[in-house]
Amino acid sequence: MSHRPHTAPPATSRRAFVRASLAAAAGLAAGASALPALGGLLPPTADPTTFDLHLHPGQLFARGTARYPGDEAVLRTLREMRAGGVGAGFVSLVADAPLLTIGREGVTVSGAFAPGEADAEFRRQLAAAREVLPRAEARIVASMTEWRAAQREGLTAAWLACEGSEFLDGDAGRVDVLWEAGIRSIQLVHYAPNAAGDLQTHAPQHGGLSAFGAAVVRRMTARRMLVDVAHATFETVRDVARLDPGPLLLSHSLLRLDAARPLAARTISPEHARLVAATGGVVGAWPSATNASFAEFVENTKRLADVVGVAHVGLGTDMDANLRPVLSRYAQVRDWTAGLTASGFSAAEVAQMAGGNMARVLAQVVG
Repeated sequence: MSHRPHTAPPATSRRAFVRASLAAAAGLAAGASALPALGGLLPPTADPTTFDLHLHPGQLFARGTARYPGDEAVLRTLREMRAGGVGAGFVSLVADAPLLTIGREGVTVSGAFAPGEADAEFRRQLAAAREVLPRAEARIVASMTEWRAAQREGLTAAWLACEGSEFLDGDAGRVDVLWEAGIRSIQLVHYAPNAAGDLQTHAPQHGGLSAFGAAVVRRMTARRMLVDVAHATFETVRDVARLDPGPLLLSHSLLRLDAARPLAARTISPEHARLVAATGGVVGAWPSATNASFAEFVENTKRLADVVGVAHVGLGTDMDANLRPVLSRYAQVRDWTAGLTASGFSAAEVAQMAGGNMARVLAQVVG
């Protein structure tokens, strides 16, 4: 099937539209082998085109609990990541992890944090990341300069993120604590209903983004952190975009299919996806069980690009914490890029989706 040219969606502000348009033009003008020409954003690697927007290697967030499979699982996934040509990604802590039970059919939520428990959980998970990741030839990075340095030394660049904002314990000022600890992205909501905004898998409580959530977004913007709107309702994403925080990240989702699919509640409408793209941001294609097959995941990535434009698509594997994924090993990432090429995308377009877009956003927001 021939690939149609992509156009950028309407932007929420002129500044966002200019950002997105310039990024798209730069990417389309460069060949895959010349991606460092994207403003010198991408660090030199054997395969500079790969970034995972969302991963949980070996369920590292669960270290110290009964569900943790052991450090070797983390090391194995990160070895496979590097061997598969994926040089960087957002390793995500899980803010509501103690409140979740994960089964074969999905996630259930019970209980709530007592005062102080969220901070203790944050420090536990952060300590696990700091202890285990270096043993996997990965370096925690918090800037583009550190990313380049890690890649020059042949190390996987592990950017840190938090899935859910419970670690803030109701205090937007604690964004500073997370920033000082090296966190560069916070996903406002996850599975446990919280004070920041409404999520896709629970009845609305706030009508979108709450006043607290708005304060968090403003503080994150001031700290040059990426706001991740994965799991958030359309109304929550709309309210975040109105605050003009810069390019948004929607780290892992898919365009809506039929309602009978697994995890259908976690998919998004074209309008929802365009909200993110209009900020200059990136939507990570998610290889969950919502896809009937790997081939359909390639097709669903193409559908996403048709809706938002190549400049706003990435890859969010949700590795090691995804429900029956159709992409379960990093070796398959090259199959994904090959499938996109076979679908009619140019080498430059595939390189953008595989990592160039994320490099552009990180350089713009984090610096």
